[in-house]
Order: sequence, then structure tokens, then C-alpha cells
Amino acid sequence: MPQLISPDLRFRTSFLAAVQENLAEGEYFGDTLKRELAVYGDSWHAPDGFARYVAAIREEELEDGRRPDGFVPGSWYWYVDGETYLGRIQVRHRLTPHLRDYGGHIGYGVRPTARRKGYATAMLRDVLPYARALGLDRVLVTCDTTNVGSRKVIEANGGEFEDERSGKLRFWIHTGR
Repeated sequence: MPQLISPDLRFRTSFLAAVQENLAEGEYFGDTLKRELAVYGDSWHAPDGFARYVAAIREEELEDGRRPDGFVPGSWYWYVDGETYLGRIQVRHRLTPHLRDYGGHIGYGVRPTARRKGYATAMLRDVLPYARALGLDRVLVTCDTTNVGSRKVIEANGGEFEDERSGKLRFWIHTGR
């Protein structure tokens, strides 16, 4: 049964296969994958390089942890089924002005070969208690105006439409549901 977990070294092969799927589709999880490839792309195929990557993304959730300039603490979760990496979701612990307009508290992505199976809806649903544990009574989730699938995922999780800003639809979801 699929579940959310903290990023884990044992999923290296499956994670890297998902990265290749995303690259083949020209999808970069926003700019996250581009940033990760620039820093880890030459080393994460080796177990020690992947271990550095996993340690780095786990550190991003710490208030005083290292993360890219301008980024807020954020907790990463991977959605897996058995030994298969299906996707990832991040809960940002607070909003900056930019995140309030465009990025929101939560960003997620499902590998191309695992799409249209309900995983994104389940990931978002399953991460809401983690957001609540961070003290977030409600979270902002955004998607491109053209991303019908993501809009359906957000609405299926109780997303209440607020407005559109520069091509982004903005929804609020209560975490206590």
C-alpha cells in the first residue's frame, strides 16, 4: 500500500528512474529538479552521492538548516509503494511574499509512469496531518491555470478557491479535516 515516508536511501534506483522519466517529459518539479541536478546530478548515481542528497533535503526542514538562499524551512516526503518511488511532496513551514502569490505551502509531483492513479490526491491528503503538526491550520496550495489535474487534486482535498494571480490558481485547504 502506498505511503508517505521521509526521504530514504533505499529508494535510490527507483528515485533516479523517476528523475529520468521527468527529464524525458521535460518536467522539473518547478525548478527543483534543475537545482538538484546542478548540485547532485553528477554524484547521486553513487550511493555516497545519493546519501549526501538525502541528508541535504532532510536538513532543509530545520530552522537553522542549510537550504537555497531565500528558501524557508520545508519538510520533504516521498510517496512509495514497496520499493517503488512514486512521487514527492513538500510542506513549506511558512510563506514568503513570493510563496503567498505563487508557490504556496505545498508542492508535489508524481513520476510520469505513476500518474492518473490517484497518487497525487492521496499524497496531498496524507500530508495534511504533517502540516497541522507544524501549526498550520490551513495551507495554501497553488497550481497553474492550465493544470486541470492538479486543480482536481486540490479540490478533492477540500481546496477552497481564493483567486488567480499571474497564471496561478490559489486554494486554501484546512488541515484538520
